[in-house]
Parts: sequence; structure tokens; C-alpha cells
Amino acid sequence: MSSILTREELVIKRNELKAEGKKVVFTNGCFDILHSGHVDYLTKAKMKGDILIVGVNSDSSIKRIKGEKRPILNEYERAFIVANLKAVDYVTLFDEDTPKEIIDALIPDILVKGADWAIDKIVGRDVVEANGGSVETIQFVNNQSTSNIIQMIMDKYKN
Repeated sequence: MSSILTREELVIKRNELKAEGKKVVFTNGCFDILHSGHVDYLTKAKMKGDILIVGVNSDSSIKRIKGEKRPILNEYERAFIVANLKAVDYVTLFDEDTPKEIIDALIPDILVKGADWAIDKIVGRDVVEANGGSVETIQFVNNQSTSNIIQMIMDKYKN
């Protein structure tokens, strides 16, 4: 069975996990050109609960957010890579600019974002907290980013 689920499949799985008393953590991102910062972040997110669900932005969502030249890797490759990380239990793609609709449908126990986000600006905070959950941030340990990697590659291969 694949760990990449549609939103509808994931809602069913979430209900099963809730019935089993599992603490579900949710986070999201583009995960374009996976790097050590992503792996560290997802590993720390998983440590906050029993099950880690990751929402991955679709290609069209990333284009709207980051511009026409992104993503580098397509949504299926990115979802596959993230789904196969040790810390990640389930992955779903989302086409909206924010994960609000997924968070509203799943109502995770813990919502996680990077510490570069102010808690009061985290999308979905209202529904998670209203349902007894918590919203937490994770400090980044390195200055790694996909944008920096792309720039480094461009600089290295300029003639």
C-alpha cells in the first residue's frame, strides 16, 4: 500500500488513527530539491507525535508561490521522495496556495511549521487549537534552502 494518499483517503486514515489513539502531526511544504534541512525538520516534526503527515504543494501551487521557473522536480517525484523518508508516514498533494483545506479536513493533533513563521501567522492554527491541538515551530539548524542550492548551482556553472 502506498503512503501517498488522496485527501479523501487521508481523511479516512486520520479517522482510523484517531480511533487508535495515535497523535497525528501535520506539516507542509514544497520540498523541491530535498536537502539536509528538510530531513532534519521532518525528523524533528515526527518526534512530536506518533504519525507524521506531510502536505506537499502541487506544481501549480508552487508556480503561483515561487514563480514560473519552479518547481525543479515535479509533484510526483517530490511526493515519492518525501514519502520514502524514515520520519514520514503519509503524504498528500495539495493544489491550494495554503494547506488550510487539508488542515480543516484532518484536524491534526499537532501542527508544525518552521520557526521562521510566527505562531499567529500559521495557517490552520485556529482549527487545530479550537479542537484541543497545539501549534509548534521547529528551529532550523542550518542555512540550507532550495533557493540557495539553485543559486549555488547557477553560480558554479556560469561561464
